[in-house]
Amino acid sequence: APVDAHIIDKGIPTTGLLAHVLVAKYADHLPLFRQEAIYARAGAPIPRSTLAQWVGSCGVQLQPLADALRRQVLAHAVIHADETPVQMLKPASQRDGKTHRAYLWAYSPGRHEAMKAVVYDFCESRAGKHALEFLQGWSGTLLVDDYAGYKQLMGDKVQEAGCWAHARRKFFELHAANKSQIAEQALAQIGQLYEIERQAQEATSDERLAIRQQQSRPVIDKLHTWLHEHRTKVPEGSATAKAIDYSLRRWQALTRFLEDAQVPIDNNWIENQMRPIA
Repeated sequence: APVDAHIIDKGIPTTGLLAHVLVAKYADHLPLFRQEAIYARAGAPIPRSTLAQWVGSCGVQLQPLADALRRQVLAHAVIHADETPVQMLKPASQRDGKTHRAYLWAYSPGRHEAMKAVVYDFCESRAGKHALEFLQGWSGTLLVDDYAGYKQLMGDKVQEAGCWAHARRKFFELHAANKSQIAEQALAQIGQLYEIERQAQEATSDERLAIRQQQSRPVIDKLHTWLHEHRTKVPEGSATAKAIDYSLRRWQALTRFLEDAQVPIDNNWIENQMRPIA
């Protein structure tokens, strides 16, 4: 009788074994050299070179699934994006004993969207062109940090939404360093925004927008006035001035969430998806 089709044509490994190798490597962070030792201990020695070939073959077979997932993510009007460094071995001909810093870029639909998915895009650098290529043809609101690589994306079709967690972090670090009263007051006001978001967590899109307009907007307006007022009282170039300038410089992006209920208040959702890699 004809043999059932295998993932690797005429290959020995079953789908279950291949899935186990991939999950162990990418989800459980077991490098192939450890898996090689585990299989040998179990009485089934599989050379690391063979495991590596299996992983490569499975990557090719899974590419259509990754492409389909990318299309699904890009069908949303709000997208989170972030990137994290990963170490990559150079090709054998260039190897000098050192690894090269590459980057894994992550993209997901907005936190308030029904689809909970993330696509990782491996690139050999942190150049903004990689995000430009991934998001080519897409239009909507992109929620990102202040990394300059994303700036070339912004224009008529793509508008930027800022991350309040990053703005808050500037004041948090300032307060942790020298117990700054200005930082403490800023943290309290930003905390009010997060409390409103917590209360609106289970709300519908229309309800969330109404809550933001009625409750968050007055807090935002008050904070904006407060930041301008205190900026004139602190020395140029000081840590306090830099923390305030960060928020004021990105004010339009930071307040984007007030106009669109589907835009989250921060980029923490995608940062959490990067945490296993980091």
